[in-house]
Amino acid sequence: MALAFSALFIGGCSKEKEEDVTPKEEEQAVEETVEEEVHLAPLTGEVVEEEVTQRPIIVTVNNHPQARPQSGLAEADVIYEMLAEGNVTRFLAVYQSALPETVGPVRSARNYFVDIAKAYDAFYIAHGYSPEAKSMLTNNVVDNINGMNYDGTLFKRSKDRVAPHNSYISSENILKGAEKVGASMNYSEKVVQAFYEQGEHGKIGIETSQVDVYYGNNKSFHNTYVYDHQNNLYERQSGGVTTQDMLTGEALTFANVLFFEMKHQTIDDVGRQDIDLTSGGNAYVFQNGYLREVKWANVDGIPMAVEESGELVKLMPGKSWVHFVPASPGLQAIVKTQP
Repeated sequence: MALAFSALFIGGCSKEKEEDVTPKEEEQAVEETVEEEVHLAPLTGEVVEEEVTQRPIIVTVNNHPQARPQSGLAEADVIYEMLAEGNVTRFLAVYQSALPETVGPVRSARNYFVDIAKAYDAFYIAHGYSPEAKSMLTNNVVDNINGMNYDGTLFKRSKDRVAPHNSYISSENILKGAEKVGASMNYSEKVVQAFYEQGEHGKIGIETSQVDVYYGNNKSFHNTYVYDHQNNLYERQSGGVTTQDMLTGEALTFANVLFFEMKHQTIDDVGRQDIDLTSGGNAYVFQNGYLREVKWANVDGIPMAVEESGELVKLMPGKSWVHFVPASPGLQAIVKTQP
């Protein structure tokens, strides 16, 4: 998509005069610093009461129309959407700040799903796999449990949907599964993401009220993001229907929506894809009512939005939705600017 973007750069610095302090005053200052320590959730940049020590958990979530509305998406810190086969997308829901009561429907793994889980050092959950993904999971490229091994035990089938759109796993069984395979749930690898600090607004680019994104010609995979000026969040629709969490009935909202153009290749007659997660390319960031073009790069295994300087693009604190879209023909989108 060819877009003309204008950028507004805001910066500033200040230097305060240093003052001599007595040892007693210095000790008091240290105590106050400890009392005022602020903890931020690594994947959302939001203030939390306690330091996050939970290892990231990634679940492959079904996005076939018969799998909607999905359960547990509202609790995800980050959701990735990408093609699995043909023009059908799947989600990778990344949980760290909180776990929902139930997640699903859970669907099968792809090799690039496993690559992302490995980069996060996540505990990975799927039900089924492509041949490439099966090899990776069997060789323990990432700690995981799969519904192919625990169907009917850790993974439960819903009676109101038909297979393969009815496999669910509870938060309790996720933790039981980790114990079964000897996977630590402690957060050991730090995923680095840059966030705006309080007072920074991130209003850079074209003021934009709505973006419509397409995967092929199937209207079921036509996604729309509309900016709500009152809460500074984006509401999502898919196929003209508001994306909701089945557990709560609430509409999903996000502080950031990102689009990465990536090279895709069809690798079999089923239409399975291979996606290039490493080469980098064009990216678009939709935040705080503005849309701008940047780049993406592979940072320690994770595709991330970067500035021309190579620094990470700052995100607004909150949840994010990330789209991987084919580099050819590129981002097919309708952009509506503010009236």
